[in-house]
Amino acid sequence: MSPHWRKPLVTIATVSAIGALLWLVAGPATAFGAAAIILGIQLAQHQYNLSLFRVWLLDPQLETIPVGSGVWEQLFSRLLRMHKRQAQTEARLQEALTRFLKAGAALPEAVVILDQEHRLEWCNPKAFAYFGLDENRDRGHQVTNLVRQPQFVHYLESGDYSAPLTLRITTTAGSEVTLSVHIVPYGDHEKLLLGRDITRWEKMETMRRDFVANVSHELRTPLTVLTGFLETLTEMPETDPEMLQRSLRLMSQQSVRMSHLVEDLLTLSRLESTSAPVREEDVSVADLAHQLHQDALILSNGRHEIGLTLESREGLRGSREELRSAFGNLISNAIRYTPEGGHVDIVWRLADGHPEFSVRDTGLGIEAHHIDRLTERFYRVDRSRSRETGGTGLGLAIVKHVLSHHQAHLEVESTLGKGSVFRAVFPAERRVTVESDEPFEQTES
Repeated sequence: MSPHWRKPLVTIATVSAIGALLWLVAGPATAFGAAAIILGIQLAQHQYNLSLFRVWLLDPQLETIPVGSGVWEQLFSRLLRMHKRQAQTEARLQEALTRFLKAGAALPEAVVILDQEHRLEWCNPKAFAYFGLDENRDRGHQVTNLVRQPQFVHYLESGDYSAPLTLRITTTAGSEVTLSVHIVPYGDHEKLLLGRDITRWEKMETMRRDFVANVSHELRTPLTVLTGFLETLTEMPETDPEMLQRSLRLMSQQSVRMSHLVEDLLTLSRLESTSAPVREEDVSVADLAHQLHQDALILSNGRHEIGLTLESREGLRGSREELRSAFGNLISNAIRYTPEGGHVDIVWRLADGHPEFSVRDTGLGIEAHHIDRLTERFYRVDRSRSRETGGTGLGLAIVKHVLSHHQAHLEVESTLGKGSVFRAVFPAERRVTVESDEPFEQTES
């Protein structure tokens, strides 16, 4: 027997037993009257509980579920438990949906959900930045009416989503970006539209191609010179001493140039490698500046006036080897691009609490439109002069990476025909107190 019928049958049996007993004791009229009263009370109770249930159904709230009496108490109790479980399930689903929406909104890529007719169902904020799509305004609209680039429309309608589409667009902020657009079908003919900004990666790939081309070009010239002289000397029946000396001198110059290029490439590769840890120590910049000043005098060979000014006792926390490379490149560049008789000044000081190493020259100067690109690999303002002076085109790229390792930055001021100032500005946290073997606050030439 079903447990749902047990209690009603027990009630009927009880009423029947009471009626039978009264029939025997008081007669049939009394028995039928008592049974009618009992059944009437039961019916009134059911009608009352049923009215409570009907009123509750008009506004079904968990807090207002009736308590009930009799069998209805059990019914309302079960209804309360069911309602609580449903409320908990809805709360979990709402929490999961909220987390999903927050995660979608935080994604750096544009995410758009399309139905089988390519109508917009949902999109995150990045979709507005890239495509101008707004979830509230554009829901239910055909996405091809909202994103009108012919390439995108053809890609969406082609049905072939095996490879992403590269799309160049103007964002709502007005900047030009390159997007990788990918469509992923899912569910019941729905589609997920993803848009990722690959502008940085595209620039890096362009830089990589330019780098390979530039290295090949830089090595081709000295190799051509060496090969040419070797072939000439090999084919000469008799060796001319003067010709031999001239050839050896030029070959030596080109060999040195290639050696410098390879050294700079290795240095740059090491600086760009994330696996190469930087060994930091307390560096006396005063001592380092004196050594670099002596190197500069040798490089200039008396053709320039080279000054050294130390205005601070402070040192730097960093890599001595890297700092020597960066400062040395700034000084050698100044000497190479300053005409004979010019001035080059090396200064170490504190500027508004920030350690600053600067090199000022009275050289040719740099036009303003070149300054932002000076730290690019192989970028030269004057290619012919750079080769004449032995530059590899990698010096300022090395400076940029060294300063980045030390959370510093490079500032450049230049006036065409009057000279330039290159400043390496370090954060105040890099300052350390070190003992120096060199005197303080002095100027040398």
